Amino acid sequence: MIIRTSSAAETANVGAALAKHLKSCGLNDAFIAMFGEMGVGKTAFTWGFCKEIGILRVKSPTYTLVNEYKSETDTVYHFDLCRLEDVDELDGIGFDEYLSEKAFKICEWSERLHSLPQGAITVHISRTDDADGREIILSTEVTL
Repeated sequence: MIIRTSSAAETANVGAALAKHLKSCGLNDAFIAMFGEMGVGKTAFTWGFCKEIGILRVKSPTYTLVNEYKSETDTVYHFDLCRLEDVDELDGIGFDEYLSEKAFKICEWSERLHSLPQGAITVHISRTDDADGREIILSTEVTL
């Protein structure tokens, strides 16, 4: 699925639509692998996703590798692997344990992983010719 947006708010709305769809299917456990260059809107997408499930404070976890957010019914682990130098560093934060948790896992800079968890939803965000325009490619069979 390819979606074009023309603002950060619209990019956040795509994240919200994904969260709404997953919740409507009764899901509260998914790995969302995000790809895209610096400043393209990965955190805006994450903010929209989290807002839809009742989490209002989201920040990029760049300096901590992972932030944990909780709503009344859901947990989101938000990973940012931008500064990851070696995938083995993930052992130090218990990455595999996070993967086994029943929670949404949103991972920015997923290209730094050796492989994605089975069933991962991939989100590729890229710039378009319009200054604020983005193209978002979701590789999932969900219809938003």
